[in-house]
Amino acid sequence: MKIGVFGLGEAGSLIAADLAATGMQMTGFDPADVGTPEHVTRVDHPDAAVVDADVVIALTAGADALTAIQQALAQIPVTALYADFSTNTAAVKKQMAAIAAGHGMAFVDIALMGTVPGKGLRTPALAAGNGAPRFVAIFAELGMPVSKVSDQAGDAATRKLLRSVMMKGLAGTVIEAMRGAEKAGCADWLWENLADEITRADARLLSRLVRGTGQHAVRRLHEMEAVAALLSDLGVEPIMTRATVENLRRIPDEGLPQIPVLPD
Repeated sequence: MKIGVFGLGEAGSLIAADLAATGMQMTGFDPADVGTPEHVTRVDHPDAAVVDADVVIALTAGADALTAIQQALAQIPVTALYADFSTNTAAVKKQMAAIAAGHGMAFVDIALMGTVPGKGLRTPALAAGNGAPRFVAIFAELGMPVSKVSDQAGDAATRKLLRSVMMKGLAGTVIEAMRGAEKAGCADWLWENLADEITRADARLLSRLVRGTGQHAVRRLHEMEAVAALLSDLGVEPIMTRATVENLRRIPDEGLPQIPVLPD
């Protein structure tokens, strides 16, 4: 099987190298000054990367995804499967699916659900679009833990971005808390305390945090207003904390989202 690769940055090079190790014939293109993975043939023009390709995988930055799918479209065989791994909105994924359909080619929206370093091809992934069944059949056999979400491009991207609200938001709140702790002289204590909480975390903790917000919204609002005041006094702009305050103000009127009821 011949696989063309657009994007040989960190994620692209790791996944391409792993695919090459399975015996796939890999041809890659990247206009940037990046290294070439072992056993991947590097070409100087995108057309050369997709000639006779069975699959084209694009591991580009989100802003480059539309350019990538169009840069050698005429040379991609209509029988090929185009797999876009970029982090993008559902609207952009649907736009790419329409471009692929206009070429008579199957398209799959791939959402990587973890960091690629240390996992490479074995990074968990979701697949959506008319090419999802074919992608899953090929790449699951090669070792990727990938599952189909739906036949609608954008559905995988939507799930990843909604997950990012929490995952990237958590990083933001930890950074803000640690900046305050550094100013207050208790950074080591706070880091250890937060690490212990994360280590013990489970579904019940998540449920308690959400349900408790509904039950104690007024008290938690006052607490987070005090947090914002503290951070300001310490010289740290409470960007994430202000968002939490605003969210708590809205809870009494908007209520909580539906979450699963866990057994006792």
